[in-house]
Amino acid sequence: MCYNQLFKKSLVLAAVFALILTAGCDSNFLNTVPKDRLSSETFWNSEEDAEYMVNDLYTYLPGTYTLVWDGMSDIAIPNNIWLAEVEYVRGQQNSESAAGANHWNNSYRAIRAANNFLTNVDKVYENSEVAVNEDLINRFKAEARVIRAFKYMQLVMTFGDVPLITKPISIEEGKTVTRTDTEEIWDFIEVELEESADDLDPSYSGSDIGRITKGAALAIKSRAMLYAGRYAKAHEAAARVMDLGYSLYPSYEKLFSYEAENNEEVILDKQFIAGTYSNNLFALLGRPAMGLGESHVPVPTKTIVDAYEMSDGTAIDEAGSGYDPFNPYENRDPRLRYSIYVYGDTLPNGNVYDPRPGMGGASDIENGGRTTNTGFNIKKYVAPEDMGSPDNGGLNIIIMRYAEVLLNYAEAKIEDNDIDQSVYDAINEVRNGRDDVKMPDIGTGQSQKELREIVRHERMVELAFEGQRFFDIRRWGIAEEVLNENDGIIEGIEYEAQNGDLEQYIFSSYRRNFEPHHYVWPVPSKEIDLNKNIKQNPDY
Repeated sequence: MCYNQLFKKSLVLAAVFALILTAGCDSNFLNTVPKDRLSSETFWNSEEDAEYMVNDLYTYLPGTYTLVWDGMSDIAIPNNIWLAEVEYVRGQQNSESAAGANHWNNSYRAIRAANNFLTNVDKVYENSEVAVNEDLINRFKAEARVIRAFKYMQLVMTFGDVPLITKPISIEEGKTVTRTDTEEIWDFIEVELEESADDLDPSYSGSDIGRITKGAALAIKSRAMLYAGRYAKAHEAAARVMDLGYSLYPSYEKLFSYEAENNEEVILDKQFIAGTYSNNLFALLGRPAMGLGESHVPVPTKTIVDAYEMSDGTAIDEAGSGYDPFNPYENRDPRLRYSIYVYGDTLPNGNVYDPRPGMGGASDIENGGRTTNTGFNIKKYVAPEDMGSPDNGGLNIIIMRYAEVLLNYAEAKIEDNDIDQSVYDAINEVRNGRDDVKMPDIGTGQSQKELREIVRHERMVELAFEGQRFFDIRRWGIAEEVLNENDGIIEGIEYEAQNGDLEQYIFSSYRRNFEPHHYVWPVPSKEIDLNKNIKQNPDY
């Protein structure tokens, strides 16, 4: 949607909430309805009021934290050892850990807001002085249901069983809820997304660009059903999205830029506008060599850098690949240098990126702990236009794009052992369907096991730093393997030292550790203290 319009309305909405909160604190206020102020009793009077409220729900969509999820996977690490997520990387999370509590609380705030909207929105039919467009109200309801389902999807993937709450509840009721079985929540998510899709349009124009579409509901369903292991339903939902007319944006390099906003590949994003509803992406991702301070978002590891194939499709450790450790970034999958800053790259301010230790430059990995801890930095979402005001960016953050749908389709068909040419076509479209990414086709005749590894590799490199790897290694059950590899040692850049030898930089502040019970996070202790019906996950 047009966010100039959206957040003008959201500011009004914030005033409504403030007045309602004031009313809750002053018993005298409840006795009268002030004629010069808004209140909950006078709010649900029009389609516009309903739009105010549903617009507010969009603020709960994932924003910059999307970049943080993968810092708790194998492809990145938090760049500041004091960040809350480091506990999870080290395997030291507990019921007091801030990252888990924040995720739980923020998710249920969104769910509460969606429940409030869905419970009250029909009041506009009674209160409006003019005829109400029923299709519009149904569309708003569908948008709210999709956002609520998205939140439950992420809650289940992190905590397992969680309370399924679908209507506003009182404080006392909140002290009696119990955790709902995961399969029941997946059932709920499936129904919510399927039914919502029926009330959503395939696309929007003008001030409605950015709203949740039919394609977004079905694409999220494809992801959710993949996560749930309901593969037939996952590839069925993905196939329906594939029939809606989406396509890959021609340039992977420009995909995460202002130039490419609202392009044909984006199915759902969180929209921002500088000065009105901004983000600090450039400040988070920028380097000291760009005149900025230490980054607090994850930095890539050697694991993801090594995962990108040679340009002919061979792995770098494959015999005859031509990989040169002294020129490690040459003749590689183009997505490597479109996604990650590596030695020799030009930064937005014209400086050369040189993270090699002991070289003394602004990007030197040993430069007072302010630079990257691995010798690599994320390049996605670094927009030169934001260099002048790094805390006031307006670049949209992609939540769902068509490339993921293609990979969801392929993976679900593979896991269902329903392998046909469409599986190869979907994977190959991601590999070479853009003007600036032309990786070779994968050959036909692969086994289910071989295709499983291929599609998992493709997800790893195509969707790097988009918040997917964290969830993927957990649902695949490989987190123990990939996070504990090499005793949890975190490898950084390989570089040519001043004496001409090839050196390996090892990040030494901590190691990764992943235990079997870490596949789900601990329930925040505050929730258990307030409600004895909420039981803790095992081994926490």
